[in-house]
Amino acid sequence: MNFITIIGILASICTAISLVPQLVKLLKEKKAENISLVMLAVLFAGVCLWIYYGFLKKDFIIIISNSFSLLVNATLAAFAIKYKTKQ
Repeated sequence: MNFITIIGILASICTAISLVPQLVKLLKEKKAENISLVMLAVLFAGVCLWIYYGFLKKDFIIIISNSFSLLVNATLAAFAIKYKTKQ
């Protein structure tokens, strides 16, 4: 594995886990008033495009990390909608 691949993997891991702390906070507090659904929608679209790009390039690092990001993003959006409607 070369240096460029390692940098790509590290960048993908950081990006993929970036919303996990926000999701954990949301699940603990059950409050979503400070979460922007528009930002999540834009991020969702961007992650979907990254996954498509990964398939076009046949780059499994891009596909896997962005698929995880998509899962976290969708989970965060679902709980944000759930907790915003409860308030």
